[in-house]
Amino acid sequence: MKINLTDLTTKIEQQDYLQDLETVKYADISKSKTKIKSLATKMIKETAAAIKHNSLSHVALEVTGQRPVTFVLENNIINLPYSNYKKITNFFEEEKDYPVFVYFETQSEFLNASNFRIDQIATEEEITQNEDEVINKLVEAIMAKLSQVREYKKLKPVAKTKKPAAKKPAAKKTLTKKVAAKKTVKKTTTKAKAKK
Repeated sequence: MKINLTDLTTKIEQQDYLQDLETVKYADISKSKTKIKSLATKMIKETAAAIKHNSLSHVALEVTGQRPVTFVLENNIINLPYSNYKKITNFFEEEKDYPVFVYFETQSEFLNASNFRIDQIATEEEITQNEDEVINKLVEAIMAKLSQVREYKKLKPVAKTKKPAAKKPAAKKTLTKKVAAKKTVKKTTTKAKAKK
């Protein structure tokens, strides 16, 4: 599947693409690789079907719980989520056709500082010809991200301390040394009287 920039941005803007959202509790998948695999299989099959019909897709898996996370598969010409589609025009020419890739997005406030990560998971050929391999790749990616989210420790925001107002340099003080006036002391000597 190839698409030009004008068609891509129009389809995204008008939400003219396959959309699916599956919601699952973290407790239901945290210890079950088979449950993750069945969800990943569904995501890959829907994305592959969209590609076969020359359509874009946005297939999401929302994991709820204490540390919620959303996984999304989107096919696009660049590693930008559909929510940032207006930026795509900065990178491509209008009328040229571009190949479509499948991107795996992870969104969670417990992921990293930006709360977002996007990776290319497959090419169009890989997802249509080696579906099982791509499913396994997606399962491993989901499990790795779930582990990262579970172990993430948010940095506590450092309280911003106000810098003290810039002090003006102290005015130079000139020290004048007062010299004590010398007192003149008159020494008188007395002669010792001779004994008689």
